[in-house]
Amino acid sequence: VQLQASGGGLVQAGGSLRLSCAASGRTFSSYAKGWFRQAPGTEREFVAAISRGGILTYYADSVKGRFTISRDNAANTVYLQMNSLKPEDTAVYYCAATTLAAAQAMGVMRRYDYWGQGTQVTVSS
Repeated sequence: VQLQASGGGLVQAGGSLRLSCAASGRTFSSYAKGWFRQAPGTEREFVAAISRGGILTYYADSVKGRFTISRDNAANTVYLQMNSLKPEDTAVYYCAATTLAAAQAMGVMRRYDYWGQGTQVTVSS
């Protein structure tokens, strides 16, 4: 599985962005997906995860109520809609895929099998 993240950019605080993560392969729906982010000088952190069928979603407390993860299995794509962005959301955002259930993998990086290359999100104050 190859993952390609896109949609990052520069936005003012309070604005919105939608990230996309396109995956190759015919088994896209077999993988739960996650989004992580990494700001300069910090460790990569969990943002959100979604189950294989897209029914179950999980969020870090810091983004709950502002970010929405979704997926379109027919399009082999997972999305992260980010609203009410804050300067502290500035980071490189990575998508990841896991053979585990989303509830099992959650925010544990080593439980994800495939990673995309990352897309930069910068929120100005």
